[in-house]
Amino acid sequence: MTKVRKLIKLVIADEAIVNKIYLIRGQKVMLDIDLAEMYGVETKVLTQAVKRNAERFPKDFMFTLSQKEFQHLRSQIVTSSWGGIRYLPSAFRRKRCNEILMM
Repeated sequence: MTKVRKLIKLVIADEAIVNKIYLIRGQKVMLDIDLAEMYGVETKVLTQAVKRNAERFPKDFMFTLSQKEFQHLRSQIVTSSWGGIRYLPSAFRRKRCNEILMM
């Protein structure tokens, strides 16, 4: 593969990630469903792993969206892949998302 094609793939990957960053409570965050998809695991597996390893992360690492925040977010995204979720999503501060890989 040429260097140009590799660069194009990186740009597309970066763009896909940027499209998954939301501004909630004045912080840039990624939702658990998007992070789980990126890492190729189920959302519940990601959430359970973070909860089991809570001591590894700062207290402000993640928060759960309120019902109002979630409804507002869904109204902004025309095509929703969330369907009928049972729990409100967790939001992970963008600067700390890479720390999940350390688990």
